[in-house]
Amino acid sequence: MSTTYFSFLYEVLLSFGTNVGNMFKGRFDLNADFANYHQIYLAYAGGFGIGGWIFYVLMILLAIGIVGSIFALLIYLIRKLMLRPKTKKGEEEKMRREIERLNLELYDAIREKDKILGIKTAERSGLTPGVSTEGEGDADLSNARFPRLLQVDMKYPNGVTVTELPDDAKDIDLPGIVERFRNFACSQMKLYYTLDTCRHFFASMGAGKLIILEGISGTGKTSLPYCMGRFFHNGANICSVQPSWRDRSELLGYYNEFTHKFTETEFLRAIYEATYRDDVVFVVLDEMNLARVEYYFAEFLSIMEMPNTQEWIINLISDPREDDPKHFQNGQLLIGQNIFFVGTANNDDSTFTITDKVYDRAMSLFFDNKGQPFEAPFTEALPMPYAYLENLFEQARKDHPISEETLAKFAQLDDFVIDHFKLAFGNRIMKQIQRFVPCYVGCGGTEVGGLDYLFKVKILKKFEVLNVGFLKDELLLLDEELTKLFGKDEFPLSREKIRTLIKMSK
Repeated sequence: MSTTYFSFLYEVLLSFGTNVGNMFKGRFDLNADFANYHQIYLAYAGGFGIGGWIFYVLMILLAIGIVGSIFALLIYLIRKLMLRPKTKKGEEEKMRREIERLNLELYDAIREKDKILGIKTAERSGLTPGVSTEGEGDADLSNARFPRLLQVDMKYPNGVTVTELPDDAKDIDLPGIVERFRNFACSQMKLYYTLDTCRHFFASMGAGKLIILEGISGTGKTSLPYCMGRFFHNGANICSVQPSWRDRSELLGYYNEFTHKFTETEFLRAIYEATYRDDVVFVVLDEMNLARVEYYFAEFLSIMEMPNTQEWIINLISDPREDDPKHFQNGQLLIGQNIFFVGTANNDDSTFTITDKVYDRAMSLFFDNKGQPFEAPFTEALPMPYAYLENLFEQARKDHPISEETLAKFAQLDDFVIDHFKLAFGNRIMKQIQRFVPCYVGCGGTEVGGLDYLFKVKILKKFEVLNVGFLKDELLLLDEELTKLFGKDEFPLSREKIRTLIKMSK
């Protein structure tokens, strides 16, 4: 049985080899070859037996599989060879279509966001959404690169506003403003601030343009600038910082090459609208340390260091056009002096540590508890030109300069801190001291009280990064030095901070 089958297999393979050879020689005859295979089959099939037929079936299946694989391989190679020149172009075309689809989705999302923000802007300004004050409809802004800023232009057709003090506050001074704000916050907002907190905030406004409010959640950090905006009859602009912010484009926006529009942010709208106002403007960076402040706010930190305020300029667009917002100059915007940037910061594991680079350029207030309720008479808001408030600060700096005796004592304190803690006040902090303390005195505080506050928030704040576990003795000596220089009952805020640091060292 098996001998007959294997003889058959031998004859088939021999014939197959011959046919392959003939094929390469050009003498391949399909009909004759198939007839030869059939003759071999008839000659041996009668002697296969059961085992032979089993092997025969397996051979047929194997042959079919081999032939099928060869055909599949040939088809694959032919297709690959034929389509190879087009593959790269096809992939590029597919990628291009995908990019177009994503850009269209982004454009639709931006339009939807702008529509929502436009409604909010209209509600604040009293305009009907989509309708300008000069008969210009949405279609007129469809091709504009800065539609939101152009809406601001239309909101102020007469140019910069003119703010006047109410009749009952024509000659109001800094202590009067502080008291009035505290009563306003209590009577209208149900927010309770101590006189010192109010003095610290106003004196910080007299010392710089960046104020950081930090502390535990729920202590009223965001409420303070919000209430201050209501008090000055110009609501604060709240800009929520996102953890993904990495550079200035997150803050100011960017030009979209596909839509040919500038992606305008609430922050950009706020600082642009401030150019139309002559009163006090607050721009709040809510939870500013959810991202690294020195990354996204770096340009403003540098700009506000320039002594010439006419150089406080940001570049927005490289190719200015005639239809750009009115207050642009060659694609640039001058930051108004009436703007105060207020950042709120929570101290928890979800936030970044604010670096000394930021702290040294800012004034800071710390909130560690909620305000205690008290009674106050109903008090109206106080619309006020920024120039009036700045004149009060300037007058305070002239009327209440830090005495030479106090500066000499503070210099000794500086030497002590350098010797024992290897920390120095620095020229920037000394400049802030000379601006803050007179304003604090002008608001009703004392010279030593202003120094105490700044020593706590500017100097002792830096001790938190030191290894206080090895500095207990030095901290006790610092407390004694304060007594020696200023008296036993002075510098209560700093002494309380020193006690806290000593507890941390245990």
